[in-house]
Formats: sequence, structure tokens, C-alpha cells
Amino acid sequence: MPETDYLKIPQNRVGALIGTNGDVKKSIEEITETVLDIDSEDGTVYISPSENMEDPLGVWNANHIVKAVARGFNPEVALKLVHDDIYLEIIKLPLYVGKSKKALARYKGRIIGKNGKTRELITELADVDIAVYGKTVSLIGEMDNILVAKEAIEMILNGSRHKSVYSFLENKKETLKLREFKDLVGIHDDEIEFRDGIEFDENIQ
Repeated sequence: MPETDYLKIPQNRVGALIGTNGDVKKSIEEITETVLDIDSEDGTVYISPSENMEDPLGVWNANHIVKAVARGFNPEVALKLVHDDIYLEIIKLPLYVGKSKKALARYKGRIIGKNGKTRELITELADVDIAVYGKTVSLIGEMDNILVAKEAIEMILNGSRHKSVYSFLENKKETLKLREFKDLVGIHDDEIEFRDGIEFDENIQ
């Protein structure tokens, strides 16, 4: 059986993790088959397997859900992490822009954009959820989509113009759509299979 895990979260996110009348805490415990012991004083969260746990990844899943809430995500979005194909990526801004409060505020502002436009476009075009909180930008979504969103955010952090970032995202969205279509109809490595038994002659005009 998985062992007890623990992590610390910001104190101002403890309320979000517990929820009204403890409803968020209960939801996480039920979905992951774990028991959460939350210390409201210092923000330490202990995650233990419940007696009826069947999923060996229950504690691991609960850890990531709690971490996502701690990084600013709505609990409903964080609960998506219980699915095997959904991941959490945390980008630490000081690694890109240093520890200056002014620099952190400026780049967080660039990632969010005027009236939230940039964050909204990244969310829509890369099909991910984004949380900008403290010194981090966090992403939740499928791995291919996270990689696209992360590259777009890194472009912003490296000084690219928003217009260039939007163009990049639009191109990547089309690429991902094409890949999904090819997977759906069984096309791989740019090879087209004709399934009706008709041979294709390139010399026919």
C-alpha cells in the first residue's frame, strides 16, 4: 500500500483546499481514495491511503491535485488530474526573469495580458487551463497541449511580441488538429492508406 505523503501549501490557499463545509477536501478524498489531514496553521497537508484504496496511484494523484489548488487552480479544474492523460506543469518564473519583484510583476502582466486576453488565448488555442499565482505559472492539460502552452509562455518570458506568440499558437493548433485527424482515420507518418481497394496512379491527370 502507498505510504503517507505530505506537502506544504500557502496559507491563503488552505480555505480553497478545504472548501465550504469541507466539500473540496471530501471530493478529493473520495475520488483518490485517500485521507487528507490539513494543518491550517502552517499549511502542511498529509495525504494517507484510505483503508479501501484500490488505485496504487491514489496518493500520487491526490498530491498533484492539492499542489494544483495550492498554485491557484479552481478545485474543479485541479480534479481533472485524476485522469491518466492529464498533467500538471509548474513554471517557476524566477528561473527566467530573476527574483526582482518588478520583473516578476511585469512578466506576469505580459502572460495575463490586457483584460486577461493573452492568458485567455493561450487557454483557448493550446487547450489548457492556466493559473498565474505567486512566482509561478501552472498548466493543466494533455501533454502535447502543455508543451505548446509552455513554449508560448517561454516565448513571452524571452521577450517575444504577443503577435508572434499568437501566430505560433495558431500554427500549433492546426498541427495538433491535423495529428488528431490522422490518428482518428489511421494515417501515420504522412502515409495515406486507400481502403477501398483502388490503386492510385500518380500519372493520371
